Amino acid sequence: MRKIIASTFVSLDGVMQAPGGPEEDPVGGFEFGGWTFHYWDDVMGAAMDETFSKPFALLLGRRTYDIFAAYWPYQKSGLIADSFNAATKYVATHRPDSLSWQNSQSLGDDVVATLRQLKQEDGPDLLIQGSSRLIQTLLANGLIDEITLLIFPLVLGKGKRLFGDDALPAAFSSPSRRLRAPASS
Repeated sequence: MRKIIASTFVSLDGVMQAPGGPEEDPVGGFEFGGWTFHYWDDVMGAAMDETFSKPFALLLGRRTYDIFAAYWPYQKSGLIADSFNAATKYVATHRPDSLSWQNSQSLGDDVVATLRQLKQEDGPDLLIQGSSRLIQTLLANGLIDEITLLIFPLVLGKGKRLFGDDALPAAFSSPSRRLRAPASS
C-alpha cells in the first residue's frame, strides 16, 4: 500500500502560497511570493534531500504542475531535478490533454476515488508538493497519511493556508518530529 505524504513550506501563520518566487502564484493579490529565499540554508537543504531520497510519485494540483513543468524539465542534474523528472506525476486537472511533462497523467474526473485506488496499489508513496487546493480536498476526505512541514520564521498575514477555514478538526501524532495524519478511510 502506498501513502500520501504532503510536504510543504509554511509560514508561522500557516501560509503556503508562492514560496519560490513573486510570479509563482499571485492569485488573490498575493504580493509576498518568494518568501523562503532568505531562509534557505544547509539544514533546509538536508531536509529536502531526505524528502527526495526515497522513491516517490508526485501528486500535484494543476497550478503547481504548471509551475513545476515550466522549470524542472529544463534542469538537467541534481537530486530534485533528477527525481522530479523521472517520477510519475499524477495531476488533478480538467485539461488532461495539456500534460506535456514526461510521465504525467491525469487523475481523472473523480480525484478522490482515483487516489483511494492508487493508495491500495503497490508502488512508491505519493508526494504532494505545494497544491494547496488539492491538499484541502484530500484532508477533507481523510486521504493524507503524513504531513511534513518545513516552517519558516515569518508571518505573511494573508494567502493560501495549509489548513483553511473549513478544515476538519483532527488530532495528529508527532513521532520523530513528523506530523502523521490520522489513519485514512
